[in-house]
Amino acid sequence: MRWIAAAAAALFLVLMMGGVWYWTRPGGDVFADCRSSAVAGGAGAIGGPFELVNAQGETVTDADVFTEPSLVYFGYTFCPDVCPFDVSRNAEAVDLLAERGISVTPVFISIDPERDTPEVVGDFAYNMHEKMIGLTGSPEQVQAASQAYRTYYKKQESEDEFYLVDHSTFTYLVLPEQGFVEFFRRDVTPEEMAEKSACFIDKM
Repeated sequence: MRWIAAAAAALFLVLMMGGVWYWTRPGGDVFADCRSSAVAGGAGAIGGPFELVNAQGETVTDADVFTEPSLVYFGYTFCPDVCPFDVSRNAEAVDLLAERGISVTPVFISIDPERDTPEVVGDFAYNMHEKMIGLTGSPEQVQAASQAYRTYYKKQESEDEFYLVDHSTFTYLVLPEQGFVEFFRRDVTPEEMAEKSACFIDKM
């Protein structure tokens, strides 16, 4: 039922933003000086292996995708406002980091595999940023990736193809060796995202 899904999403937000905090032992977290947020269960509770499909129709794994620091966003190409704004913000942060000599890849993972074919998600990603990797997959592949990153999405009921999809809007900083290290909310500016990301990347 919709109220159950909404309650689950609300609980997730509480845990992410201020419920149960995880603290590493003093001196045990090389990124401690960079962290401005905490995750229930620790950073290791988010992320993990996945298999998705890229713009060329090839099946790729997380190891294939995360070859350098990456900013990862789960959304969908038919999103009327939130996704384009967030993804554009991420692309701007990538350019700001490039000006500092730091190479970061923006990654867009669709949570709407019914409409987001490899070609569609590839065009969307390229139009947002020339380096952006667009990924989609089967409903099962998308669900598995979403669960790994603790994202929420739910297709709204509709009698036609012009439906909306409710979804969480966090952006995740993922490092090749360490995996997920930080998340960013929608109110974070490109400048703030670039500065915070640089802190983590400099400590790799």
